Amino acid sequence: MASSISSDLSSSRFPRVAVIGAGLAGLTLARILTEMGLSVRVFDKGRSPAGRMSTRHEAGGSFDHGAQYFTARDEGFQRQVETWVEQGVAAEWRARFGTLENGTLTPRNEGPVRYVGVPGMSALAQSFASRVDVRCGVRVEHVRREHEAWVLTSDTGQALGAFHAVVAAVPAPQAVPLLAGSPELSARVAGVRMEPCWSVMASFDAPVPLPVDGAFIHGSPLSWAARDNSKPGRPEGERWVLHATPEFSREHLEDTPEAVAPLLVEAFRRAAGVDVRPGRAVAHRWRYAQAEPSLTEGALFDDKRGLGACGDWCSGSRVEGAYLSGMALSRRIVFWRP
Repeated sequence: MASSISSDLSSSRFPRVAVIGAGLAGLTLARILTEMGLSVRVFDKGRSPAGRMSTRHEAGGSFDHGAQYFTARDEGFQRQVETWVEQGVAAEWRARFGTLENGTLTPRNEGPVRYVGVPGMSALAQSFASRVDVRCGVRVEHVRREHEAWVLTSDTGQALGAFHAVVAAVPAPQAVPLLAGSPELSARVAGVRMEPCWSVMASFDAPVPLPVDGAFIHGSPLSWAARDNSKPGRPEGERWVLHATPEFSREHLEDTPEAVAPLLVEAFRRAAGVDVRPGRAVAHRWRYAQAEPSLTEGALFDDKRGLGACGDWCSGSRVEGAYLSGMALSRRIVFWRP
């Protein structure tokens, strides 16, 4: 076993890298390293790539139940957004925005250009995933050092291979045990606190009588509500996504989805001041939704051990931050040699 691992890795001209997590940060990193000639394999526990940019399909239609939209402030990310738009996997969301509080609506249409993936937010991650080696439905349980290599094992005991470097591109609390081989790095990541978020996907038989498509909500268990079908490239049918506040989500963290959904639908009714009766409402818990606060390093890498971490929690807790985090780590690994 030891000799086969050594010979396998020594025959590689460039570092062989494992990326754990197929969200935008991990896929950005994997795409760049792959294009630079490195051997990269991505593992993700989900059924498909995207992470919190997933698009979920329910009986009432499709929903962006995680990341809602994104903006571009960085010039490099703006160029990537323009490429996505040209490819048809992103478009500007020209929606009506406002603020809701106890039935009072205040228009709020100022602000940066907002973009979404097309036909769903997951399209952005999938556009990158199509260019790299991604293994979905695989939960990496152990990352252990063996003869100058990192050997990965799944939660079912499956051997996943040996690598020069391993990157945890998952929420910080999930990254900590994967980075145990670097005590300093693991301790740094362990200090990142991430807030939960309950999300409700609600479908209606008729349009909700609100003159906005996206609303920031104050004084409520909800922080956000969006008419999902108002986004470009979406199928017909009235569908809304409701996001709870961190406070509500922490308080109801271990409640069942069946218990949470009616609570947030009622919160939407109170905030909007209209009678909303969805034909179907399904709740989903994002246990690790947003870092409070996020790190400022962009990405983390122990160049002595070949262990690293990236994600939006390293760079602003936004879609743009996830992309920039993957970019930042790629610059460190592409010139790194074990």
